[in-house]
Amino acid sequence: MTHIYQLTGMTCTSCEGKVKKALQLVDNITNVEVSKDKNTATVTMNKHVALADLQNALDTKYQISNLNHNETDELTRSWFETYKPIVLIFFYISLVTTLIQFTNHHFDFMQAMQHFMAGFFLVFSFFKMLNLKGFAESYKMYDVLARKIPVWGYLYTFTELGLGISYLLNFNPVFTNAVTFIVMSISIIGVLQSVLNKKKIQCACLGSVFNLPMSTVTIIEDGLMIIMSLIMLLTFL
Repeated sequence: MTHIYQLTGMTCTSCEGKVKKALQLVDNITNVEVSKDKNTATVTMNKHVALADLQNALDTKYQISNLNHNETDELTRSWFETYKPIVLIFFYISLVTTLIQFTNHHFDFMQAMQHFMAGFFLVFSFFKMLNLKGFAESYKMYDVLARKIPVWGYLYTFTELGLGISYLLNFNPVFTNAVTFIVMSISIIGVLQSVLNKKKIQCACLGSVFNLPMSTVTIIEDGLMIIMSLIMLLTFL
């Protein structure tokens, strides 16, 4: 995609070069054309880059603003395109979980959570299995346990698979939910650290199949599993 921005503060051809060089260094930008006479910057990018990121890349004497697009719409579209795999996965798991409840005489909230968690762990472990080594290498980049014990990156995938099967079979609910709570609580520590420190690293939640950035979406994903397992654990105790 290509956007044209208004760019003020340039006074000479040297400014054009500085602005062009600065913008070209921003991730996902493939080409930049700058005009001092028109006070514009034409930027080509692989995916939408937030206006704030462009401004941060420039010296404070230069001010950049959008001309031919709605920033809010572009950010929303970019967010959905980035996280579309996770959105679709959650949609399908939620749909199947809800449809199963239509076979009951009444909506069983606990059973619905159990089936949702089964689907979550089975699907997410499947994507990790497609490239187990790639997942393990990505996971140890931010997980506190995998950094110290690299083999945990491999074991984690099989742990997810085992939890998915356990929820599906309703195997020892107290044990299953306790393991889920502990494993996901450990996992979310590294995620929180990465997001709070604004580290731009790949999230390994779907293995190495999709290039998903670490973000609050990952926190919500792990946090949801922690909350569900805690609710079920307290119910069965």
